Amino acid sequence: MHKHFWTPARIGLTVFVLSLVAAFGVSSCNSSERSAGPAGTTSNTSADKNGASNSKAPPSRAALATLPSNVLESELKAVNGAPIKLSDYSGKVLLVNLWATWCGPCRLEVPELVKLHKEYRSQGLEMVGLSTENPISSAESVREFVHDFNVDYRIGWATSDVALTLMQGQDNIPQSFLISRDGRILKRFIGFSPINTPPLLKRAIEEALNDKGKA
Repeated sequence: MHKHFWTPARIGLTVFVLSLVAAFGVSSCNSSERSAGPAGTTSNTSADKNGASNSKAPPSRAALATLPSNVLESELKAVNGAPIKLSDYSGKVLLVNLWATWCGPCRLEVPELVKLHKEYRSQGLEMVGLSTENPISSAESVREFVHDFNVDYRIGWATSDVALTLMQGQDNIPQSFLISRDGRILKRFIGFSPINTPPLLKRAIEEALNDKGKA
């Protein structure tokens, strides 16, 4: 029998998370709480209490300026179609989102990402969502999530190596990395605020798309 993604328990949890986000602003989950996969984090931008780059990376770790080769060249399992390879998006504006189906703030953020992708994909924006969950045990729930949320960008799973490299010690999700056409990490967003994160993402995306000189 097909199991519906939105069970009463999940609906209740989402309502609870939404109330917390509304009350406290930026909210995130620890990716190791329920994921059998990775933990860790870093960025080339500093923390923003309004939901932008909320980064407090360990001082011994330098912020990532570009995506390392092990991240770019990894073949990542996809929900549909061929494996995802981030190097295939070279020369394009790319937003990479780390998330999980069980993470309340991730569930609240994804509809906003879908809206932004629909608005800006004709201008060249690409999006890739990478779940930090185990690709075997979460296969059904991720596929149901993609269907239920009408996700129109590519979805797959981050390997432990890829997620650890991107996170660099900060294992909160959701996390998003906005990559320029020439491969620079322009912005990093950690956590989700329904009030602040969408307009900050929108502004960052527009600035990246308008940077024609870096094509």
